[in-house]
Amino acid sequence: MDGIALEARGVDFSYYDGPVLEGIDLQLARGELVGLIGPNGAGKTTLLKVLSGLLPPRRGSVWLEGKELRRFSRRQVAQRIAVVPQEMSTPFNFTAWEVVMLGRTPHVRPLLGAGARDRAVVEEKMVLTGTLELAPRPFNELSGGEQQRVIIAMALAQEADILLLDEPTVHLDISHQVEVLELIRQLNRRQGITVLAIIHDLNLASLYFDRLLLLNDGRFVANGPPEEVLREERIRQVFRTAVQVQQHPTRRTPQVIILPLLAA
Repeated sequence: MDGIALEARGVDFSYYDGPVLEGIDLQLARGELVGLIGPNGAGKTTLLKVLSGLLPPRRGSVWLEGKELRRFSRRQVAQRIAVVPQEMSTPFNFTAWEVVMLGRTPHVRPLLGAGARDRAVVEEKMVLTGTLELAPRPFNELSGGEQQRVIIAMALAQEADILLLDEPTVHLDISHQVEVLELIRQLNRRQGITVLAIIHDLNLASLYFDRLLLLNDGRFVANGPPEEVLREERIRQVFRTAVQVQQHPTRRTPQVIILPLLAA
């Protein structure tokens, strides 16, 4: 890791019904693999939208590669930051190939359309994500795990150095959750992509991410490696759930066990 890829300085954000983010300070170093955790309504998705420039902060600023984000055009931001939404549907019967090709939009010159290099990049990213065999199939007919890998391929086709993911494992079964997270970690380790991902499952967050950010009521309450962030008392207070934290049987990472409210 060398230098800061993305930074938030004193960021506040509010919707019409009140504040969502307050005093957010965040630094993502180049090549980091970071998980963003917190209860529903904590402001996680809003934070990703602010970091990607989709929402302007009410106060504070976001910096990309040492330059204030608002000084970049949307096209320039899209060439540097790729966002993977929770889920995606297409209004037309797009094939998987056509969906991934959408990722080339920031690079395609107006009126000229996609060229040979764009097609080569799309093929490369579909091979990388194991989706090339899905290329001719309608996107909306793919399984949840297949769709998620295609969406990640689309984001990679932007050739951005920063990947922001909003719950990439949502609605997936266990095997597909592991498959997607293994892919994200490989992209980080082998391609050097900086990753910030919202993760709902605390145990998967602990297993797959080097650093965790715990957001609650629009503020960070913990920031560090999983063993420092996932403390029993902190989880009980933030998630209002009785838990026990133990070490994973084969990894030196914490695992969170939910305790029932009533004895069986």
